[in-house]
Amino acid sequence: MAYNLKEVIAEKPSRFTAGHRMCAGCGAPAVARMVLRALKPEDHAVIANATGCMEVSSFIYPYTAWTDSYIHTAFECAGATCSGVEAAYKSLKRQGKLPEDKETKFIAFGGDGGTYDIGLQSLSGAMERGHDMVYVCYDNGAYMNTGIQRSSATPRFADTTTSPAGSVIPGKMQSRKDLSEIMVSHHIPYVAQSIAVNNFKDLYEKAEKAIYTKGPAFLNVLAPCPRGWGYPTDMLMEINKLAVETCYWPLYEVVDGKYKITYKPAKKLPIEEFLKPQKRFKHMFKPGNEWMIEEFQQEVDKRWQDLLDLEAMTNKEN
Repeated sequence: MAYNLKEVIAEKPSRFTAGHRMCAGCGAPAVARMVLRALKPEDHAVIANATGCMEVSSFIYPYTAWTDSYIHTAFECAGATCSGVEAAYKSLKRQGKLPEDKETKFIAFGGDGGTYDIGLQSLSGAMERGHDMVYVCYDNGAYMNTGIQRSSATPRFADTTTSPAGSVIPGKMQSRKDLSEIMVSHHIPYVAQSIAVNNFKDLYEKAEKAIYTKGPAFLNVLAPCPRGWGYPTDMLMEINKLAVETCYWPLYEVVDGKYKITYKPAKKLPIEEFLKPQKRFKHMFKPGNEWMIEEFQQEVDKRWQDLLDLEAMTNKEN
């Protein structure tokens, strides 16, 4: 169904509730709330949540912000946990131990540390085996929960506690891993990129498609972190907007191998607009460091053009 804000708010109460202890200006709670709103009210969900910011702040025993069945699992095995529960559910249904008319959906949440890095093996296994589940990565670009260490999702030149910008290195030396494309290469039915806020329609509609697509699906959602990125807490929406308008974080989906860019900026902004408000990139604007901005722009431009080419190629009429 098409997204209608008033209808969604009126008919679908939040399944990720208030009272969690995530930081002000964090994108992750908005990701969880909107993804779960895409569930039909009558459907039950089982949530597997990898260790990370979301878990330690939303499930402080005996309190929880989750209204559905919830499993906290280790960094490395959210994909395995969720796929195991899905397999058990199917078995119990075949045995007649669960009612046929009750629908349960299986959704895993993990940050980029538990998804791009530590949990990649179990995520890949779950996708390859074809479990009917959705994995949602809330990508905040570092190991924020344990001290802002770099991850493979951290962009090049970012200043983190394990890639400190200084006289020895200019921040992280490596380019950001493209996990969405890795998931596409698993040949699963649905892969998409979206953002935490600023375009709830995009996130809601992609979450709904992912949840109600038969088989494995993957959502990669940019979830800015004010502590790790160094922006004022009231800039969350603006940071998301700049990530999209500069094409640093393109919004697109891949349905059965066909690419569709769901938003194309009318006028693509220079990458400086996204970098400038963030303290993790402040060293890039010092005299003599112009080359960092130039190289960052070149990488963004190349990835954007590659995506445009993939959209054109996979939608070409025979």
